[in-house]
Amino acid sequence: MSVTLARLRWVVFSLGVGAFWLSFFHRVAPAAIAGDLTAAFDVSGAALGALAATYFYIYALMQVPSGVLADTLGPRRVLAAGSLIAGAGSLVFAAADSVAAAAAGRTLVGLGVSVAFICVMKLNANWFDDRRFATATGAANVVGILGAFAATAPLAWLVTVVSWRSVFTGIGVLSIALAALTLWTMQDAPGAAPRRSASAPHWYRGLGEVVRNRATWPGFWVNFGLSGVNMSFVGLWAVPFLTHAYGLSSIEASNHTSLMLAGYACSTALVGWISDRVRRRRPIMLASAVLYLACWAAWLVGVPGGWTYALALVMGTVVSGFSLSWACAKEVNAPAYAGMATSVANLGGFVAAGILQPLVGWVLDVTAAAGSGAGNFTAALAVFAFFTAIGLAGALFIRETHCRNIWMKPDEK
Repeated sequence: MSVTLARLRWVVFSLGVGAFWLSFFHRVAPAAIAGDLTAAFDVSGAALGALAATYFYIYALMQVPSGVLADTLGPRRVLAAGSLIAGAGSLVFAAADSVAAAAAGRTLVGLGVSVAFICVMKLNANWFDDRRFATATGAANVVGILGAFAATAPLAWLVTVVSWRSVFTGIGVLSIALAALTLWTMQDAPGAAPRRSASAPHWYRGLGEVVRNRATWPGFWVNFGLSGVNMSFVGLWAVPFLTHAYGLSSIEASNHTSLMLAGYACSTALVGWISDRVRRRRPIMLASAVLYLACWAAWLVGVPGGWTYALALVMGTVVSGFSLSWACAKEVNAPAYAGMATSVANLGGFVAAGILQPLVGWVLDVTAAAGSGAGNFTAALAVFAFFTAIGLAGALFIRETHCRNIWMKPDEK
């Protein structure tokens, strides 16, 4: 690759992960402003969970269409349109005077940012070779996690200085500016012409091939159990749990989620690099799932107050193994359908998050009269542990790819 193309690759990468940063910020932000949202709209736990989950509903619905769009229209146009829609949604959310208006704004945000991850995966597949794909994906995750980190303790502090409405107005403007920059400077793939992998009239054939491939689906369940639980806990329920069960302030509780994200940020890049170096995916994913389930067992048994920070850091560190599922999904399907393959695997996490956010709120509402403190959260913690066990089961069926594409044409099988 020439020097000019190498520089352009990092410009493209930077613009893609910029959209991914916004995606993570919006994903986690409700946890830091849960109290402000409850006060502003006078909602119950279940209603708050439903408001936060509107992002995940539309995000989940858009994962497969995002893969189709990335493979047909190209990531440049899809990312630009997504950033524009997300910016408009953020402005609507900031100006909302009712929970319905807030939900509408958050739905628009979810629609806009839903394309970011799959487009980044498509760009990585176009601009990096197979042996560097997981490493590039890990680096993208680090930037995304920085967006999530900004939505924890820093956001919890910022809304004590300015209103949450002002914050989301600023984020909306930033997203619209990113849309313009993406449309102006991004290129889908090296070379003069964009590298599109599927023609629009026949995209459904590729999607059908990906969906019918049994090796695609274990990645879906790994994301369902690990990514979905992680998003739901860090993105909404960790702060209420820690404030009620351990008597922490919202900022102290947000510091825990910041530690989870810091652990994830450090380990996800390392996991991708190690996997590419040793050419193994499945053992790392299995170890990640087992250790993450052990963390939920620790919360259920009871963690002394002084050890909650340590467990938060460990949780964030060990959960990162699920990120290899995207590479696995790509490597068991035709290279032409990389966007669709990663979208199916990624869908699992958002399906789980869309279920868990309101489900946990409902469990808390139902059990609220049974006791106080940590007791109210016992059933909710058990729900998180159960979903994590599903992710572990999915990891057992991951096909080892040894960091190469093992897909074969039907006539070669």
